[in-house]
Formats: sequence, C-alpha cells, structure tokens
Amino acid sequence: MTYSIIARDTKTNEIGIAVASRFFACGAAVPYVGRRVAVATQAFVNPLWGTEGRRMLENGEPAEALIAEFAERDAGRDIRQCHMLDADGNFAAHTGIDCVDWAGHRTGAHHSVAGNMLTGPEVVEATFDTYAARSDLSMAERLLAAMRAGEEAGGDKRGRQAAGLVIHRGQDHAYLDLRVDDHDDPLGELDRLLEVAGERYLHVADAMPSLDNFSGTTDRAPIDAAILRAEEARKAAGKPSRSLATDTVAKKE
Repeated sequence: MTYSIIARDTKTNEIGIAVASRFFACGAAVPYVGRRVAVATQAFVNPLWGTEGRRMLENGEPAEALIAEFAERDAGRDIRQCHMLDADGNFAAHTGIDCVDWAGHRTGAHHSVAGNMLTGPEVVEATFDTYAARSDLSMAERLLAAMRAGEEAGGDKRGRQAAGLVIHRGQDHAYLDLRVDDHDDPLGELDRLLEVAGERYLHVADAMPSLDNFSGTTDRAPIDAAILRAEEARKAAGKPSRSLATDTVAKKE
C-alpha cells in the first residue's frame, strides 16, 4: 500500500522522505529520518526496520548490509518493503517477493523510490525521474512534485487517502514534518500546508536551536522581519493566504 521517495541534498544538508498511500496515516507509519540517515518501511509495515534501522545507520552501518541483515532476521521478509539511506550517502532497498503487485524499487546516487500495490512500474519511474529533473525547486517542493508525478502516472491502485513529508537538516529534530491522514487529495493538501508553512512556520524553523547553536536565534526582530517580507511578497503577487486558521478580535466597550 504505498509509494515513497527518500532524497539527500548535499548542497543544503537536507534529507527528506515523502510518502502517499490509500492507507490511513501513512505519514506516521512509513518515514524515519535522522541527522544523516533515512528509512522508509512499508507494505506490511515492520516499524523496527525504521527505529532500529535509523539507530544502526546513524552508528555507521552500511545500508546494503543492514537491509540484508533485516531481511535475514525477519520471518515476514517476503511481505516487507523498505528502502534506506546510510550515513555515507548510499541507498539500498528491499521488496519482498510476496508484496502485492505492482511492487518494486529504484535507487540512485541521491534518491530512491519504492512502491507496492501500484498501478505499475511507471509510478516509481515517474517519481524517480521527476525528482532528478527538478533541481530548481526546494527540497520540499521537489519531493512533492515527484510524488505528484507518481500519482499522475497511476499511484496507489486502490486510490488516495494519506500522505506525509518529513525533512531534516542535520539535526535529530525535523525541520519540517507535515502529515495528511485522511483526505481525498492528500498530496494537494500537503501542497497547501507547505504554502501555509512558508507564511510563518519555516521562518521560525530557520531560527531554531541546533547542535552547533544550542540557543538558536533569541531575537524575534529578524524572524518578524522575514515573516513580514514574505507576507508583502505574497500580497504583491496577488496570492491570498491559504491558511484555514481563524482570528479572534478583542472588542473594547
């Protein structure tokens, strides 16, 4: 039930996973991302491939060896699907022989794609090729463009329900973590959420503490200025906010 992409951008130090499925809350079940590594565990999900995999990859285990080890240990190997990125930037993948057709994967130098219960191999190919072609986009936009191409090529053969997007920037905590758990157009909803994140959230995320700067940015002024510039640019372009948030205005008698 699912297709997903793992990507690594050596220029921005970003690692991301995007996933979509006709399965509730796939964004909670599939992606596991760390400072330097990532794991997507899917099909008949075994979360230990994610939790143990992330820990062992961060400790320097090669992805190819770890995939082989997990497949050896797991009696459910034939119904599992997993792909992962190790700390040295290498990708590896496993698609069990009993995963529901169509199922398969493709790995490259900077990204990998895997899927099962798909309409056909064109879903993986379109997702993989679109990510490779869209280096003009930010990591988040690029991942969503790739996933949308996979959906347009057929996607999950059962339909649509959920999607997720996670990006880390060399930290244990996520720079961006968006989920849509139950929606008739989950990737479209992720697009909307990403736009809303750009109004305020991402400016705050840029200022958050890191392993190299425990305090982060403690002055609100540059954050507020960045938010204001983004708002002015959006209004100048004639784009209304897509946020669904409400405002309460205090009335004075």
